[in-house]
Amino acid sequence: MKNLIEEKRKERGITQQQLAAAVGVSRQTIISLESGKYNPSILLAHDIAQQFDAAIEEIFIFEEEEK
Repeated sequence: MKNLIEEKRKERGITQQQLAAAVGVSRQTIISLESGKYNPSILLAHDIAQQFDAAIEEIFIFEEEEK
């Protein structure tokens, strides 16, 4: 799953630490999300999307896995 967290965060002019504090996670979690190494829970995805006044689908891009 890809995401636009870094782009949206930079558009808003907020740091990884500020976003992490706003959604109740560590800065390392934000780093892992931005690099695609971690997929968030639906609750965390919702909280992040709310920070950007966006729908989850506007921040997180779900890609079908090949079977």
